[in-house]
Amino acid sequence: MLTVETLRNYGANVKEGMARCLNNETFYLKMVRLGLSDANFDRLKTAVSNKNAVAAYEAAHGLKGSIGNLALTPIFNPVCELVEMLRGKTEMVDTGNLVDTIIAERDKLLKLDS
Repeated sequence: MLTVETLRNYGANVKEGMARCLNNETFYLKMVRLGLSDANFDRLKTAVSNKNAVAAYEAAHGLKGSIGNLALTPIFNPVCELVEMLRGKTEMVDTGNLVDTIIAERDKLLKLDS
C-alpha cells in the first residue's frame, strides 16, 4: 500500500511533494497515483521506439512537470536528464538506458502500491 512512509523510503521528497498538495496526505497520495498513471510514460516509450525526438521531448517534459511537482525524485532525476538530452533536437539521440530507468522506477513504485 502506498503511504507517505513508503514514498519516503522509496526516495521521494515527501515534505516538498506534500507542501505542493497543501500538506494534505490523502490528496498527495491521490496525486501520486494519478501521476504514476500519466499517459506520458507510454508516449515516451512509443516516441523513443519510433525515434521521434520531438514527441519524446514533449512526453518527457510533461513528466518532468507532473513527477517534479510530486517530488518523486528517483523518477524525476532521469526524466530531467532525458529532457536536457532531447531539448531542441529533431533527430533522436542515444538516450542510453534512461527510458528503461524511468519506466522501471515508475513500475517499482506501482508495485509498492499493490
